[in-house]
Amino acid sequence: MTTKQVYFPQQPVQPVVPAKDSSKQAVGTKGKFDQVLAQKLGTELKFSQHAQQRLADRNIEFSQDDLDKLNQAVSKARAKGSRDSLVLMDNLALLVSVKNNTVITAVDGQSLKENVFTNIDSAVIV
Repeated sequence: MTTKQVYFPQQPVQPVVPAKDSSKQAVGTKGKFDQVLAQKLGTELKFSQHAQQRLADRNIEFSQDDLDKLNQAVSKARAKGSRDSLVLMDNLALLVSVKNNTVITAVDGQSLKENVFTNIDSAVIV
């Protein structure tokens, strides 16, 4: 039995060039892009069952302007890398999972006193 030798030509080694970091976009464009993308994909904020119940119990309704403000606040939090954020809006505090695009709970002004919000990494004041 004879063994054949196979010759593989040596390939030059190429340096690995890191991909450009897309997070270094011009200031102001990322937030607008996120908003447009959310609108086009239909990824508007969702409200958890718990948040819906809290809002109903306290007779809190959102106008389209309020929802737009809330979406902008969540977009800002997302642009900064937040995962769970407290959004303070008018006389209302909303705990939002930015990662899941979901309002987890809502607390009105009367119930806000002496509350402690844990497991958040950011706060957005609208």
